[in-house]
Amino acid sequence: MALPKELPTLTPREYLTIERANDERHEYLDGVVYLMAGESLAHSTICFNLAVAVGLQLRGTPCRGFSPNMKVCADPDGLFAYPDLAVVCDEPRFLDGHRDVLLNPTVIFEVLSPSTAAYDRGEKFQRYSAQIETLQDYVLIAQDRPHIERRSRQPDGEWKIIEVSGLTAQLSLAAIDCRLPLSEIYDRVEKTVTSAE
Repeated sequence: MALPKELPTLTPREYLTIERANDERHEYLDGVVYLMAGESLAHSTICFNLAVAVGLQLRGTPCRGFSPNMKVCADPDGLFAYPDLAVVCDEPRFLDGHRDVLLNPTVIFEVLSPSTAAYDRGEKFQRYSAQIETLQDYVLIAQDRPHIERRSRQPDGEWKIIEVSGLTAQLSLAAIDCRLPLSEIYDRVEKTVTSAE
C-alpha cells in the first residue's frame, strides 16, 4: 500500500463500487483509499514462492489459499486490504454476493515493504487481530533478509510472536498444518538478500 497517494474520502460502499470497476488495487482505511504500489523483484518472487509452498501443502485438506487479488475485510466500516496470501480452513464467507471480500481467513501472510512495514505490524495487525475471530496466525515475511515473524493467537486470546531467521530455518503453522522452509520461501531471491544467515 503506497500511503502517500491518497484519494478522496469514501464510504465503504463507494469504495467497493469504484474498486470493483477499477484495474488498479486500492486498500481502504477509515474512509481513505490508498493506491497499492507495484512489487519489487524480491517481493514478487517471495509471494510466488510462498503461494507454491503453501498451496502444495494445502492439497487434500479442508484449507484453501487466496491470491493477493482477494480483498479481506477486517471491519466493514474501517479496513479492506489485499494480503499477499490468505488461507481459509472452513467454508469461505464473503461480505456480499460479489464474493470478492473475504471475512474469515485463518492465516494471513504479508511480505513486508519498506514503505508499509510499520503499518503492517501496527494498525493493520491491530484491526485484523481485533476484528477477525477466525484469524489464528499473521505472518510477516521480510524482503531484505531471510526472516519471518509469526504472530499466533493463543487460547487465552493473547498473541505470541515467534521469529525465525536464516535459510536453514523453517516456520511451522499448526493452524493450516504447513511448514515453511525459508530456503524455499527465499529461493531465487537476490543473493544479496539471501546470503545472510
